[in-house]
Amino acid sequence: MTVPPRLRRALVRMRRDVAFIAAGMTLHLIPLLLHFWVVMLLLGTVLDSDPDTPVVLALTLPLLFVAGWGLTEPQRWRFRALCGVELPRLRFREIKRQFGYNLLIGPLLVVLELLLLALLLAAVVASLVLVWVWLVPAEWRRAHEGYTTNAAYLTVAGLLALAAVPPLAGGLVRLEILVGRAVLGVSRSDELARRVEDLTESRAGAVDAADAERRRIERDLHDGAQQRLVSLALNLGLAKATLTDLPPEAQQVIDAAHRAAKDAIEELNHLVRGLHPAVLDELGLDAALSGLAARAPLPVRLWVDLPADLPQRTAPAVEAVAYFVVSEALTNIAKHAREATRAEVTVTRLGEILRVVIADDGMGGADPSGGSGLKGLAQRVRSVDGTFRMSSPVGGPTMMSVELPCPM
Repeated sequence: MTVPPRLRRALVRMRRDVAFIAAGMTLHLIPLLLHFWVVMLLLGTVLDSDPDTPVVLALTLPLLFVAGWGLTEPQRWRFRALCGVELPRLRFREIKRQFGYNLLIGPLLVVLELLLLALLLAAVVASLVLVWVWLVPAEWRRAHEGYTTNAAYLTVAGLLALAAVPPLAGGLVRLEILVGRAVLGVSRSDELARRVEDLTESRAGAVDAADAERRRIERDLHDGAQQRLVSLALNLGLAKATLTDLPPEAQQVIDAAHRAAKDAIEELNHLVRGLHPAVLDELGLDAALSGLAARAPLPVRLWVDLPADLPQRTAPAVEAVAYFVVSEALTNIAKHAREATRAEVTVTRLGEILRVVIADDGMGGADPSGGSGLKGLAQRVRSVDGTFRMSSPVGGPTMMSVELPCPM
């Protein structure tokens, strides 16, 4: 005989609901029995004045603490395994909510659970009363006329009660899920805080991955394309020096190709340094910024104060952002700062903050919202939760201040 799918789903749901309620009754009975035991001890202390009662009471109180805190994990398993409801793992500082559910709400829910399971048991017994009747001796049936009618009434009542059990069990399960989510779940503010933490971690991972990818590209360019360009330039230079008997037109072509190869090498060097300079990994931020200052087209006064007694070096992603900011700022000063004759770069580490300040004596007027270059700098700084500030009044001077977090 094939069971209809709808009936099969109803039976599966009822079995799940009954199992959920039975498991909850087991967990909720523990604090209820402890409450009853404490009340009996208190009554014994008042009525009997037994000197051992306070000692027993003092030994019982830790059991209440263990029940209030330790039953949370079994409750989480019950909700997850039987109903597919995931409750968050509460921290110890949220113990008030755990105590409220396990020691106060649980003993109230167990009353409803016991009533429902008692109704189920009575419904099963009543619906099978005709079977029980035929199991008793025949003399009893002959001595009790009309038992068939009474048994029929009980059977009908049992079947009606049995039909009422699934919706009642489903309602009780929904009630417990609502209460569990409200008490053992996270509040809206806590949920938003945890989402912010997750997003911060994922963004930090994305920044680290992007930084690692830039390093890989830098290595590939340095070890691959750059080396081939250097070899090409050497060969063209050698051809230019040795092949002197070529026609002037050929000499001009070789000379132009040699210059183009050297220009390509220079541009590639700038590109590689902009991606992630090797000196930044090998010697640190101070040495990398010293190289930038030395290559700048205008005088740069550099002052770097990174305490040597720090427990660990600044994170590579933060160092890369600081280097990129200084590099782009010096490039912008050389290209766009009118009448600028010098620049100053100051880098200091104050606790968990790396502060970078770039200033020039140009005519000012720089607008962070007007160009993509300054917007890109601000976005790069914000990618590591840094802050970007800029002051550039008309007439100068211009000052750019960046603060980058450096957790210990």
